[in-house]
Amino acid sequence: MHDKAYDRTPTLRTRELRRNATKAELALRDQIRNRQIANTRFNCQVPIGPYICDFVARSLKLVIEVDGGQHSEGVDCHRTAYLKSRGYRVIRFWNNDVLGNIGGVVTTVLSAIEDTPSPTPPGSGRGYTA
Repeated sequence: MHDKAYDRTPTLRTRELRRNATKAELALRDQIRNRQIANTRFNCQVPIGPYICDFVARSLKLVIEVDGGQHSEGVDCHRTAYLKSRGYRVIRFWNNDVLGNIGGVVTTVLSAIEDTPSPTPPGSGRGYTA
């Protein structure tokens, strides 16, 4: 019997995915953790609705997916459509791109961060001084 008011399945699954990360996920995580890119915080294996995303910058609503051979275009299209309908921007990399060209991947992530509008427009409260 659960003593929580919610289903713990997503949390348990995300922990399992973090423990069993692919080489490509580990390589990218080493590059983006600790706010190393544009002072942006990324979380690993984040549940959003029915999906678990590889990396998410919640403040920017930016999702990074690292795809291996197990991903099919149909499933990824549905996942991307769902995430976009929730306001997220999704960028995807193949495992071999991450492992063979990590510098290019990091540059693409930085460009995506720089192209993402600020979530708090100037003058709307937080960080604004008159």
